[in-house]
Amino acid sequence: MSNKVISMQQIRALIQLLEQGMSLRAIAAELRLSRQPVTLYTARLRSAFCSLQELRQLPDAELAKIVYPPAPADSLSDSERRKDINTRMAYFLTELKRTGVTRLLLWEEYRKECTDPYQYTQFCILLKEASKTSKATMHLVHAPAAMMMVDFAGDKMSYVDRLTGEVILCPVLVVVLPFSKYTFVMALPDATIPQVIKALTACLHFLGGTPLSLKTDNMKQVVTKSCRYEPLFTEALQGWAQHYNITLLATRVAKPQDKGAVENEVKIAYQRIYAPLRDTIFYSIDELNLAIRTQGTRHNEKLFQLKDHSRLELFEKEERSLLNALPANPFELKHQVLAKVQKNYHITLGENYHHYSVPYQFIAKQVSAVYDTDIVEIYYQHQRIALHRRSFKKHGFTTVAEHMPAGHQQFYQQQGWTPAYFLNQAMRIGPAVHRYIDEVLKARAFTEQTYNACRGILRLHNQYGSQRLEAACIRALSGQVFNYRTLQNILASNLDQDIDSPPQDLFRTPDHPNLRGPQSYQ
Repeated sequence: MSNKVISMQQIRALIQLLEQGMSLRAIAAELRLSRQPVTLYTARLRSAFCSLQELRQLPDAELAKIVYPPAPADSLSDSERRKDINTRMAYFLTELKRTGVTRLLLWEEYRKECTDPYQYTQFCILLKEASKTSKATMHLVHAPAAMMMVDFAGDKMSYVDRLTGEVILCPVLVVVLPFSKYTFVMALPDATIPQVIKALTACLHFLGGTPLSLKTDNMKQVVTKSCRYEPLFTEALQGWAQHYNITLLATRVAKPQDKGAVENEVKIAYQRIYAPLRDTIFYSIDELNLAIRTQGTRHNEKLFQLKDHSRLELFEKEERSLLNALPANPFELKHQVLAKVQKNYHITLGENYHHYSVPYQFIAKQVSAVYDTDIVEIYYQHQRIALHRRSFKKHGFTTVAEHMPAGHQQFYQQQGWTPAYFLNQAMRIGPAVHRYIDEVLKARAFTEQTYNACRGILRLHNQYGSQRLEAACIRALSGQVFNYRTLQNILASNLDQDIDSPPQDLFRTPDHPNLRGPQSYQ
């Protein structure tokens, strides 16, 4: 109890009880204290050159100087040791950030250099106290609609390519308005400047307006030369900023605290977007972004901790109306390249080596490709000859069937044959044809071996018509063998038109005296 300081409220109660003339024993019982601290503080009060009434009227700061003793002054030697280690503390904290450097190693070096060093335990205590003061944080006040901060999340999200089964990793861009903490998150095919600009444009339309400035770190996609005072940005991003009347800002190099708001939102995005979707499998980047938007909406609608409003409510109430209006037309970043049509009637875009088809009549011609993040347009002599949706699959092919020669189209169509395709075509002719085609498909262990027979059967429709082919299938279904030649013989012999005569039992075992029945084996 001797080391525990009693509160100022108890000190003032002690003064009142002393004025009433109560004994120290009674005061200790009243204040629920032992007699030793009551005696100690009473002696300090009476040693002051003031009456009890004057002491009671003193402010807390003046009264504290009387009743609370000053902290003991360090000895001269300890003061010198403390000054010495304080001068080294900045060096110690810097060295601790280096790989392999420990407090024990720093203490051993310090002990060799200092004549009167602290022991290891006290050295660690002083180092811990200094590290706390070096990590002080500052509360920043942001003006509404003044800035948006941009950063890439360190971890990527992914989807699965249905055709190849490949897992495609997607960088994730996070944008936040520091005032309301209103957040926009989007997965990109890659982190190139066209994709970044596309995401930033989508963010502005998500916000419904433009802030005054944009702050990013010194990522190579947007900053060509970092500088603390005048960083240089890429021409593409400058064009985007001019279109939307936004000032571009960059943080200091290796100073993530300059954009602390978005750094914190990246951490929260891991918890509220990444974690809920961690076991979900997506099959396109559009599916992935739809799920991200759903989780992002829940995040923005969630109440702040210890507050009665959400990010969305604060944004709608105080920030949306202050955003500048969007231009009438969105910013479009287009590229134009010249390419020669190859023998396979495709051109190649060198950014990701994806191939796009053009009509085969333009083989060996010089064409112009104009493209952005969504569309690829191909021109020959200022006339558009092909239009494709942009694909980012490296070394892939985007082909339109109409661009192929006739022979290639037939082969391409054959590549897409399936049992479902033939059954659908047969159902358009009639139910009997559908049943017969189904039996033909089941006739072989490998279904692919029946595709040519199915093609031949469907082609008989062009030669004999739907009614005759339907009648021929009805007659052939009574047999046990299902193939193209059976139908062809029925149609060629006009047996499909002989409705009155029943079909011959071609598959019954003929009678013969050398054949014995089951009665011979009883």
